[in-house]
Amino acid sequence: MRMIQKFHYSKQEKSWNNVTGNLKATKKFRALQQEVHQVLCNSPQPGPATFVAYSATTGDSLEAKIIAVRLFLDIVEGSIDHDERIAVKILEVFDIKLTDIEKVASQSKAKNDRRFHNVKAFLEQYIFGFIESESYMTAVNLLEHFSIRQSGESFLVKMIEKKQFRAAEKWATFMGKPMLSMLVQEYVDRNKLKNAYLIVKNNLQQEFPDVHHKYKESALKKLAEKACWDVAEAKANGDRQLVDYLVYLAMEAGYLEKVDELCNRYSLEGFPKAQEHEAIFLQHCFLNLNELGVEDIIWVDELNGLGKATCHIEGSKVVGLDCEWKPNYVKGSKPNKVSIMQIASDKKVFILDLIKLYNDVPDVLDNCLTHILRSPRILKLGYNFHCDVKQLAQSYGDLECFKCYNMLLDIQNIFEDPRGGLSGLAEKILGAGLNKTRRNSNWEQRPLSQNQLEYAALDAAVLIQIFYRVCDHSHAADALDGHNKIEWKSYIVSHMDNPRKSRKESRLRKEPEPEVKDNEA
Repeated sequence: MRMIQKFHYSKQEKSWNNVTGNLKATKKFRALQQEVHQVLCNSPQPGPATFVAYSATTGDSLEAKIIAVRLFLDIVEGSIDHDERIAVKILEVFDIKLTDIEKVASQSKAKNDRRFHNVKAFLEQYIFGFIESESYMTAVNLLEHFSIRQSGESFLVKMIEKKQFRAAEKWATFMGKPMLSMLVQEYVDRNKLKNAYLIVKNNLQQEFPDVHHKYKESALKKLAEKACWDVAEAKANGDRQLVDYLVYLAMEAGYLEKVDELCNRYSLEGFPKAQEHEAIFLQHCFLNLNELGVEDIIWVDELNGLGKATCHIEGSKVVGLDCEWKPNYVKGSKPNKVSIMQIASDKKVFILDLIKLYNDVPDVLDNCLTHILRSPRILKLGYNFHCDVKQLAQSYGDLECFKCYNMLLDIQNIFEDPRGGLSGLAEKILGAGLNKTRRNSNWEQRPLSQNQLEYAALDAAVLIQIFYRVCDHSHAADALDGHNKIEWKSYIVSHMDNPRKSRKESRLRKEPEPEVKDNEA
């Protein structure tokens, strides 16, 4: 008997479908069927689960339905401990209607139970229990199965507030167009435009003509906030109204270069020109290279330039590191190769064209970067740099330089609240953030635009200025991060192996007193 009950309750949907005559049962299920036959032949104690199995195997669908109703009544009475989904599955598989339950209840011992004098009211009370326990999908399935339409807007709102959107949508669909309209309006009011759009596009386009456009604009705004401008433009699909909105988003973000690009591509008029407004906008809103003391950005893509860059960097005590690569928007595909590496000193930022240098002089590139990245005399600053380290190792796995690092300090780890990324941290420490609108641009195009070069240089150079400010406040009573001293030295990683190695092979050691001193920094 226990085996039969386990057969029904634990296997759930697959079991019930098969005991009702599914001839496509797998070999595994056929073996289970054989076990059921063997148990039945051993004369188990009678009970609803046993008889449902017996009736199904003998082909008596009417008897199976009656026994299934009795089993459901036992569940509703609370005499059988069960998974709530089993009750719903019994109703669906055996197509049990309210009239079937009323008939069986009147003929069984339940007829003496006052609770079953009004079966519909009793079932409603049973369903109400699921609503009270917030098992909304089970409640909705039961209400729909028995065509009970008493619950209304308050029930719908409660499901939305609990984020049970699938249950709310199933219920509203069952109740009809007025309830669906209420649901769409609730979604719009709560700015859940995608949920609203998916309903409207199939049922209510005439009632909510603006939802589609609002949803598209919302999607474009989210992409723009992530600096995914190319994807946003593709989503606009040439729609003039959406392209206009994308131009306004670019203006709002200070990406006036993108404004010009879109205006030229789609022959738009009436928008400001980038060269007329961008310099003023950026000067008032974001950090610039002059404020950080950067005198030169040097592009490095050949042998002599690489040698000069290495000599300069090896003479520095502190450098900022960052990397960029072209975004890949194809879901499930591998990221593109790291395109450039930025290395900033106090006054200069070198931008290494890794793709070209790797193709032209891979051995020299490997040797130069090994000297820099493994030097115990140079403190290397990064922000969330483990992502760059991982990507470098995946992009250029045959180079030794990306398999080991010495003297790394991830600025992100010093602060307890990293919200806002590097731009947010720069605003907190230096008083102004970074313009991140170009972070997802095409970093494989050559030549890079001047705006791309400046963006890349800023990401590396700002790390040095944040570090200097941290050092200035490391012994002050009014430390930047709260009122405690910033003990940045304890966050320096003196040695880190290639993250692609196994955990057993990786080593991570920290030195309490690194070679870099406050006054030297």
